[in-house]
Amino acid sequence: MNCDFDRIIDRRQTCSVKWDFNQKIFGCEDILPLWVADMDFQAPEAVIEALVNRAKHGIFGYSDGMDGYYESLSTWMHEHHGWEIQRDWVSFSPGIVFALYQLVRSLTKPGDKILLQSPVYPPFFKAVKNNGRELVNSQLRFIQGRYTMDFEDLEKKFSSGVKMMILCNPHNPVGRVWEREELDRLGQLCLAHDVLVISDEIHGDLIYQGHRHIPFAALSPELALKSIVCTAPSKTFNLAGLQTSNLIIPNPEYRQAFQETRDLTGIHNPNVFGITALEAAYRHGGDWLNQLMVYLQGNVEFIMSSLDTVPQIQTVRPEGTYLMWLDFRELGMEPKELQKFLVHKAGVGLNPGFQFGPGGDGFARLNIGCSRSILEEGFERIRVAIDGLG
Repeated sequence: MNCDFDRIIDRRQTCSVKWDFNQKIFGCEDILPLWVADMDFQAPEAVIEALVNRAKHGIFGYSDGMDGYYESLSTWMHEHHGWEIQRDWVSFSPGIVFALYQLVRSLTKPGDKILLQSPVYPPFFKAVKNNGRELVNSQLRFIQGRYTMDFEDLEKKFSSGVKMMILCNPHNPVGRVWEREELDRLGQLCLAHDVLVISDEIHGDLIYQGHRHIPFAALSPELALKSIVCTAPSKTFNLAGLQTSNLIIPNPEYRQAFQETRDLTGIHNPNVFGITALEAAYRHGGDWLNQLMVYLQGNVEFIMSSLDTVPQIQTVRPEGTYLMWLDFRELGMEPKELQKFLVHKAGVGLNPGFQFGPGGDGFARLNIGCSRSILEEGFERIRVAIDGLG
């Protein structure tokens, strides 16, 4: 079945964080939102059909995953990432951010050092600081338009007593899909310094041609026992509102610790629609995903070619995700001045780069998970606003 990703679907008045809360988030109603990481595309038809059929049943009592839930997840991991997982490794979470908070609480102590690699997804910082842990940052290196890990800095920071690292794989916002050589080198450092790795792999299915996602725990049996992989169908199939994620935890001690901490919140099982959507997506969503990646690649190429007309903006070509990291530093604006310019002069809502920590000033994150006509309108607004600067 051919998917029409050019079709514009009105999301207003649907309680959409992206489309219904401009005034609250940006202080301005009349802007084009191109920020929060969900897409403006309908989920695969098989998912919609499965949800409609489940709704028609009419009884929505307490629920939990049955065999099909775990089989679809494990089959997807095997077929798409070459990783064999066991059913008892899987622990439910309503979201990855929720899971990060619980993992920090259950596997570290107040005052412990936790390492991040900025610029990175803002909730990582809060998961560390709000739980009374010490934040250690190893800023990514930005060389000739490409981000890399600073391994010398990582080893220095690990030697200072870091207990946990939160890895973003693929990386949000810079779009890197870490290569095996990079992950292997990181893994050896973590083993040498006894650092537990929490690998956020929620964007792991959104990979462009020429690149391959490698689950961190799949690198070796030793690293499997020293890491936790966070995954979900939410980014892949646009299901974030169904709040169904999974942690893959091969180490039974870590798994028990997480489950005990999670259960203290009163959250135990996934909701009935999340269960239904996950199974349908992983069983029948492969062709939809293939078509999506072709369309997203076209959106990437549109932005790359359009930047030729606006030399004041540079960008990083993403290797994965539907996010692009735009470099506005040549405009010479302070971080908050740049955000005001984009909102009030260009009329677009992007994620300001300073929210992503050190290395983010002068940048902004653009969500390209939308129809090309909307992307064209957004870019044209930015171009006209920059031209108006004289």
